[in-house]
Amino acid sequence: MSVTSEEINYLIFRYLQESGFVHTGFAFQNESHIHKSEYRNSNVQPGALVSILQKGLLYMDLELHVNEDGTERECTGPVVLIGAHRCDKQPKKPKREELVNRSNKRERKDNKRGHKQQQQQDREKRARMEVEDEEKDEDNMMDTDQIEDVSVVGTPADSADIPEVKIIPASDAITLKGHTADVFVCSWNPASASLLASGSGDATARIWRIPDETLQEPIVLKHLPALTDSNRDVTTMDWNASGTLLATGFYDGQARIWTQRGELRYLMSQHRGPIFALKWNKKGNYILTGSLDHTTIVWDAFTGEAKQQHEFHTGAVLDVDWLDNSTFATSSSDGKVYVCKVDSADPLKVFEGHKDEVNAIRWDPLGDLLASCSDDKTAKIWSMSQDDCLFDFTAHSAAVYDMTWAPRDASSKGPKILATASFDTTVRLWDANSGDCLRVLARHVEAVYTVAFNPSGTHLATGSPDHTINIWRVQDGALVRTYQGEGGIFEVDWNSNGDKLAACVANGTLVVANVKL
Repeated sequence: MSVTSEEINYLIFRYLQESGFVHTGFAFQNESHIHKSEYRNSNVQPGALVSILQKGLLYMDLELHVNEDGTERECTGPVVLIGAHRCDKQPKKPKREELVNRSNKRERKDNKRGHKQQQQQDREKRARMEVEDEEKDEDNMMDTDQIEDVSVVGTPADSADIPEVKIIPASDAITLKGHTADVFVCSWNPASASLLASGSGDATARIWRIPDETLQEPIVLKHLPALTDSNRDVTTMDWNASGTLLATGFYDGQARIWTQRGELRYLMSQHRGPIFALKWNKKGNYILTGSLDHTTIVWDAFTGEAKQQHEFHTGAVLDVDWLDNSTFATSSSDGKVYVCKVDSADPLKVFEGHKDEVNAIRWDPLGDLLASCSDDKTAKIWSMSQDDCLFDFTAHSAAVYDMTWAPRDASSKGPKILATASFDTTVRLWDANSGDCLRVLARHVEAVYTVAFNPSGTHLATGSPDHTINIWRVQDGALVRTYQGEGGIFEVDWNSNGDKLAACVANGTLVVANVKL
């Protein structure tokens, strides 16, 4: 094993470039003569210096805490690059195995359901019963004449009014292959209806250009090499409003900013645990991240530097959302929701009322109301003008995992509609003006992980580990399209034109369906 100063200098030079220290990098290049080095054209992975330091810290951790007999001494104190290490045996933070179990998005969802194996057995049992009872061949099992209407609050629709449910054929869907592990997140570019980003458990994100004809190879955004199979997840991603930059969050606690061409603009390192949530503000000058380390960080998107870090929560930060360019909300496994402002040391508001983890928070499109949903089986709507929630939606019988508001502007008429997705296999549509439940969408046979309104707000897409994507008409709650995939559906997202729907699949692929409504 050998390490030369020339190799170290080149890694430092690359780190300065990747971190945006252009002038410092130029000066270092000239003083160290890197431009004359044999390594100047070497293929070095982005973040190589940080990766090597992290591996060194892991070795130091083992060296400090492994006894001669091979057993490990319990210690919750961090091993740091600078300063002496002090062992702390007090379990102030979750144990390592708890971090692993709760940090993987797929595992967190499976743990919350708790009955995955039983549900699979139930599904197989239902399939056997259908075969025995109907005595039909497999091709006829999806006959649209056999699909009943959705459960609707109020008077059931007359059979003559039930619309035909069209199955989206394979010819109207593109399967994007390339990831080597489950695809957890996807995001359409807001300015280009053909540009789609995806994030996977294979330590990569990819940018795909969805064509009308020939599919091109995606741009691969490689993150730091993972040390084990359990921590390779790109956990979250978001495009800025102009669609020029993509931000990603990773299990290693680092956020990254990429260009459309796949160039790494900034590597942002300050969190001490996996990043679960990441959002740009509308102006595009700040990025907000939330982590398992109980903190949120506001990053300056022009420099890649941390502007402010909040440590209000006592549990993992599970979601974040901007109200405007400087005000944002955060939710946590501690059951609380905080509303904060950039450059303010104290929160503007603390909403307490949930009795379990708050999985998601969303400001309504006009910024008047904040919705939250939780493992306590409820969703709540809050207003900055009062401490107690305006409405407490308690109709779900299992954890509420995702939700979304229907698109709306100041001239829109009719109710403000909130859709909630639950592990009780249903989706509910709520009137945020009155608190009434407008519709119960009940066709999935397993937990519903994801919901997304199309840009016009006329239709809602839902996805589930039952391998099914359903598209519902909001006006009457009718199921109008369905797609049967080859794996569980983690996330769905519409493009800006509303004619394509992307879905993240548990078999390592993405499906992009052409949808004509």
